[in-house]
Amino acid sequence: MRRTAAGPPARHTARLRTAAAAALVALGAALLSPLAPASAAAAGDTPVPLPIADYCGNQCSDILPPGQNGNATLAQILLHQAFGTMPAHASDQLARYDSLVAGYPGLTDAKVNDFFNDASFGVPADQVESTTSPRPDVTITRDKKTGVPHIKGTTRYGTSFGAGYAAAQDRLWQMDLFRHVGRGDLTPFAGGALANQGLEQQFWPQAPYTEADLQAQVDRIRTTEGERGRLAMEDAQAYIDGINTYRTQSKNGRYFPGEYVLTGHIDSVTNAGEIQPFKLTDLIALASVVGGLFGGGGGGEVQAALALLSAQQRYGVAEGTRVWESFRAREDPEAVLTVHDGTSFPYAQKPASPQGTALPDAGSVTAEQLVYDRTGAAAGPGAANPPKPVKQSMSNALLVSGAKSASGHPVAVFGPQTGYLAPQLLMLQELQGPGISARGASFAGVSMYVQLGRGQDYAWSATSAGQDITDTFAVELCEPGGGAPTRASTSYLYRGACTPMEKLEHTNAWKSSVADSTPNGSYRMQVWRTHYGIVTHRATIAGKPVAYTALRSTYRHEADSIIGFQMLNDPSYVKDARTFQQAAEHIGYAFNWFYADAREAAYYNSGLNPVRPADVDPALPVRAEQRYEWQGFDPTANTAAYTPPAAHPQSIGQDYYISWNNKQAKGYGAAGFGMGAVHRGDLLDKRVKPLVAAGGATRASLTRAMADAAVTDLRAENLLPELLAVLRSAPSTDPALTAAIDKLAAWQAAGAKRKETAQGSKTYAHADAVRIMDAWWPLLIEAEFKPGLGAPLYDALRAVLSIDEAPNAGHGPTGSHAGSAFQYGWWSYADEDLRMVLGRPVADPPSQVYCGGGSLTACRDALAATLKQAAAATPAAVYPADGTCAAGNQWCADSIVQRPIGGLRHPQVNWQNRPTYQQVVEFAAHR
Repeated sequence: MRRTAAGPPARHTARLRTAAAAALVALGAALLSPLAPASAAAAGDTPVPLPIADYCGNQCSDILPPGQNGNATLAQILLHQAFGTMPAHASDQLARYDSLVAGYPGLTDAKVNDFFNDASFGVPADQVESTTSPRPDVTITRDKKTGVPHIKGTTRYGTSFGAGYAAAQDRLWQMDLFRHVGRGDLTPFAGGALANQGLEQQFWPQAPYTEADLQAQVDRIRTTEGERGRLAMEDAQAYIDGINTYRTQSKNGRYFPGEYVLTGHIDSVTNAGEIQPFKLTDLIALASVVGGLFGGGGGGEVQAALALLSAQQRYGVAEGTRVWESFRAREDPEAVLTVHDGTSFPYAQKPASPQGTALPDAGSVTAEQLVYDRTGAAAGPGAANPPKPVKQSMSNALLVSGAKSASGHPVAVFGPQTGYLAPQLLMLQELQGPGISARGASFAGVSMYVQLGRGQDYAWSATSAGQDITDTFAVELCEPGGGAPTRASTSYLYRGACTPMEKLEHTNAWKSSVADSTPNGSYRMQVWRTHYGIVTHRATIAGKPVAYTALRSTYRHEADSIIGFQMLNDPSYVKDARTFQQAAEHIGYAFNWFYADAREAAYYNSGLNPVRPADVDPALPVRAEQRYEWQGFDPTANTAAYTPPAAHPQSIGQDYYISWNNKQAKGYGAAGFGMGAVHRGDLLDKRVKPLVAAGGATRASLTRAMADAAVTDLRAENLLPELLAVLRSAPSTDPALTAAIDKLAAWQAAGAKRKETAQGSKTYAHADAVRIMDAWWPLLIEAEFKPGLGAPLYDALRAVLSIDEAPNAGHGPTGSHAGSAFQYGWWSYADEDLRMVLGRPVADPPSQVYCGGGSLTACRDALAATLKQAAAATPAAVYPADGTCAAGNQWCADSIVQRPIGGLRHPQVNWQNRPTYQQVVEFAAHR
């Protein structure tokens, strides 16, 4: 089927298979938008396809569940809710993604595309599902298998216009939703559901802007980034034009997403109402959400300071500081590294004699209030409170050099873990036009370029890096008239002058709708902005009132990284590993970037790393005085001096690379707690290292390594050997204890998998051992550490690093059922402590031994008592009911749920600790 239409999307709808369904459509004909709107003729000639160079040799594959199509008309939503039907391509990648759990042990190169899409450029003639030409200079071809848009433009404007048009075809409602998230006004748009309140309360305080601020960022890119900046904004405008063209056509043709009706924006009978036009500043708002989720790093210094104070109160200043440093683990010599050849990249290290550190007075710290003036549902007992800050470190990468592969070419398996939403935050596309040649994934709403994917003869991906690009400053409060300041004061000293803070606020009111029955309500969100960032806490230091502020180097620069992505899409720029690194240098967010072509694999860590004074400790708050500011700091546009590209961790040609948000390289200071001797990166390293040692790595063997790690319990693989050694240090005379030990040992010996007995059984092998570990871990950590640390310090340390992040734990921005697991936890602390108790070597021993006070017998008793308690816990107690699962359903508690942000629901799938979008690539040739 071929269309040369400027109007509706080329989408096939599911055939109605029952008389009841047909009756529903007939009944709703006057109310519902057309399922297959008529097309209008395009003006001008059909664009001529461009020749495309593809050097992958059918060895590039990718996957992005649940499916490409994220839009559904009102009719499609109602049919789905009544009969379970799905629009075409809404969920057709989910089953293949899920099936790798059972299928990976027998995976061969020939079977890779049983579990992934063919990511070759173009669409074979017999696989064309539809072709749309919204302008004469661009063609959007969609393939039958996945419905991915392959966008070919004969002009650069047409290419970018097509990208915007295709994005709106696939994600119009989602893009609209997230531009409101970024602006902090989601609830008036989508309703006052607790989840909506939580989203705007989570994201807006991280990047609060006025409309003038957003426009200033657009202008800055256009005027200060040279020719590429000008071109980027032209591409962005063309992209916006494409979105708005589809927006208008779908509204007039009544095939727009049905959520606009369900939320009360458009009348289903008269079609009255409007989908607000998109504008360039929406891209900045959307970029702030993406960057806030995945590209930040650092911060949390107030919580770290509270933990340090608690440690000093427990042990005294000197020993308390040593205890705190042991938990902080800035430079653990046993930490798994991405650059493992010994190269050092010093950054954010502890100075020998720190100056300007701003520790609060004990008991004086209060978090800054965000929400005010609640009314209606916002004032009720179930109203949402601002969510606690959530660490975001996701995604993994495995690369093997050509010297260690079977073909002699590098092999890569990599991708971002971006959670599971329906539709997904990312969308697939291929872009071919003047200066652009790429296929891959892009965040909906900012998809004028491919952000993670492949070019003609290279592929790239990223993991969240999280290095320290956010600092906390203690600003001294003052009163403009010279009066005595209080902790409530709204002026502060800036370079000696009493300066008023700037108040930014949003008043959000919502009404109940068909989509969201939350009763009417409203509230006001308010933050105070200073030259040193956004106020997060208030306290006193030596009795003087201060405000703590968070300053992120990428604040006011949310979309500057567009230059780097433009370069990555440009085949005339990226020609090899070094030019790839030079492109990644232009990305200001904190990411680890990975690259593979037919000759080299490479790595580069990006981010605007501010240059701090040499005597400032970046792990703790610092006084807001000019001598402690970032070098060259100018608050007008939040600019400073940044570490040069050569100072960033990077490598070309290392034998292999792994990354799972672990420490990047020797000397590169960890921005938070948890980068110790045990990390989920070990799950990859332990599997890739033997492949490299043996040689002959293939796409299939590297995918098997990733998939095996994805179903492995880190605690069981890395900690159970030591836990069992302690427990077996004396004979057990308790049958219940012995049975629990034996079950755990059998599970560990079998590979410590959280995996079904057979595909579709929804029952784990070694289910009792998995349940025991899930119940035991929090109990054993408390028994191991709390007696020695004392309750206040134990609680303070738990506040900076959660104890556990099992698959069924309610962590992350989407809560439980989110896939990503075992990133943040006390694995390293338990590992090193138990080795100390067992008398085994520890490269950097902690200053205290906690389990049993260092006594093996007492440690064993503590572990045995908590293990018996855990073994007795019922499945219903370990896995309580939630909105998805019945109490006691272990498989369901772990399972991944595609969180709906629209009217479609998708089936649960097996837990996998795996990238959401993933590539498997091996290039056979190079330009």
